[in-house]
Amino acid sequence: MRRRLLIQVLALAALPLFAAPVFSAGEGGGGGAGGGGGNETVTKCKKGYVYDKKLKKCAAPKQGMLDDDNIYEAGRALAMAGRYDEAIAVLSLAADKKDPRILNYLGYSHRHSGRVTVGLGYYEEALRIDPNYTLVREYLGEAHLQIGDLAGAQEQLREIEKRIGKGSREYGMLSEQIDHFTRS
Repeated sequence: MRRRLLIQVLALAALPLFAAPVFSAGEGGGGGAGGGGGNETVTKCKKGYVYDKKLKKCAAPKQGMLDDDNIYEAGRALAMAGRYDEAIAVLSLAADKKDPRILNYLGYSHRHSGRVTVGLGYYEEALRIDPNYTLVREYLGEAHLQIGDLAGAQEQLREIEKRIGKGSREYGMLSEQIDHFTRS
C-alpha cells in the first residue's frame, strides 16, 4: 500500500512536467474551428501535422484550431498508431484539461513512451473525474503490471468486473495481460 501511495504521489508531481504541448501553441481563433479527423491524421498527415476537416488538408496543430472532440480523435488515432509524442502534443492542446478521454490517452501515450509514472498520474486523474471509465482502468492495470505491481492490476480487474462484468472487452484484455504476467 505504501508503494502504491508513493507511485501516485510521484505520478501527480510529475504531471506538470509533461502537460505542455510539444508544438508551439500559436494563437487560437476561439471556438472549435474545423474538424479533427483521427484516422485522416494518421493516414494522410506527415509527422507533426493533424488533419483539419474544415480546411481539408493537414496542418500544424495550434491552440484553438480544433475542438476537443476532434483533438481527442486525432490524439487517440496517433496514440494507437504508436506516434506517442505527437499524440501528447495534440492532446495537450485540449481546452478541457479535465476531459477523462484526453487524460486517458495522455496517460496511454506517456506510458508507452516509457514514462509509466507520468501515465499513472493521468490515469488516476481521469478516474477521479469518472470512476466508471473502465478503459482507463484497463490501461491503469496494464501500467501496474509494467512496474511489477500485480496487486494493483488485480484491483483494477475487480473494479472493471464490478462495473461492467467479466464479459466486457476491458475485463478480457486486462485478464489476459495479468495471466501473461503471472506466467512469465
